[in-house]
Amino acid sequence: MDIPQRETADFPRLLQTLEQQQAAGLQIGAQVAVSHDGRVVCDMAIGWARPQYGEESAVRMSPDTLMLWLSSSKPVAAVAVMQLVEQGLVGLDDPVARHVPEFGANGKAAVTIRHLLTHTGGFRFIDVGDAATPWDEIIRRLCVAPLERNWVPGERAGYHPYTSWYILGEVVSRASGLCYSDYARKRIFEPLGMTDCWIGMPATTRDAYSSRLGVMVNTETKGDSTATLAPHTWSTFEGVTACVPGANGHGPARQFVRLYEMLLAGGTLDGATILQPESIAAMSDRVRVGMFDETFRHALDWGLGVIPNNRRYGLDTVPYGYGRHAGDGAFGHSGSQSSAAFCDPENRLAIAVVLNGTCGERRHQPRMRAVLEAIYEDLGITRTD
Repeated sequence: MDIPQRETADFPRLLQTLEQQQAAGLQIGAQVAVSHDGRVVCDMAIGWARPQYGEESAVRMSPDTLMLWLSSSKPVAAVAVMQLVEQGLVGLDDPVARHVPEFGANGKAAVTIRHLLTHTGGFRFIDVGDAATPWDEIIRRLCVAPLERNWVPGERAGYHPYTSWYILGEVVSRASGLCYSDYARKRIFEPLGMTDCWIGMPATTRDAYSSRLGVMVNTETKGDSTATLAPHTWSTFEGVTACVPGANGHGPARQFVRLYEMLLAGGTLDGATILQPESIAAMSDRVRVGMFDETFRHALDWGLGVIPNNRRYGLDTVPYGYGRHAGDGAFGHSGSQSSAAFCDPENRLAIAVVLNGTCGERRHQPRMRAVLEAIYEDLGITRTD
């Protein structure tokens, strides 16, 4: 049995759940950080950060391991945009083309910042190249791309896994004068003490972290019981060092949870003011209500760059939910088949979970629900409705 690290004694259900999932091959390791009433009460790391590859030794997961957040990275961009809104540099209902004029080509002139944040812009799946594609080329491809056929911005919804988040990153860059990677570091991560958190890690920094940098592996079986454990391209050198605003945040769970502690605390944490309470209320509001999401194929509400608790649309069917016990006001974001990070104002909780194995959607959804429900049950917070 893996030796749990840090404060795990009071989370027996969680530990048992993670051990059972690891034994079943769903993931090779896990990090979990939980803050309750502003105090970290769980900082757990079990299993492996990196499996053995050839002559390279396996590396155990620790609370200091930098793990990939995938789409759980998206709220960082939302926070950045809301900071610029507070400064009067960006308006939520500004056409994107006001800030990136070339974006207005091919029917996209009516797309607004709000549409980007609520996944109603209508340009979901554009080929932007691989991880080595330069930023300016990615933005060029997105700017010349057309809207999807018959898509009226704001009137249809469909999750944009990466496209709109590059454009949000470009808006942040042009409005602030900082590239998105530097903005996230200087205006969000460093003030919050998230010193090991990055979106687009410099090559020298990536090399310096060495074995502290975990990988995301493929644990989905392909017709038999043997998982490949192949690392995803997201965990290659290029995947780590490229700036992908919607997908390649890295950092330890116990630092990531500080973003949600800040949101839970009204925008100020340990003397650092990141947002005003009004901005957080706007983010977490159900801006997009009841619309059918054409990517997830499910009715979903959405906030400004964050996902509210959507259990009202079916606890066991809603994708990337927060489990049975989370309060209705919980909001945050999840990463593809791997992570979840959110805050729950009703229960005064901030939670970050990273499971480093993508086991397929069919197995991931109940896997993450089980983890999140175990956290609540270990804390004695349950609901039966």
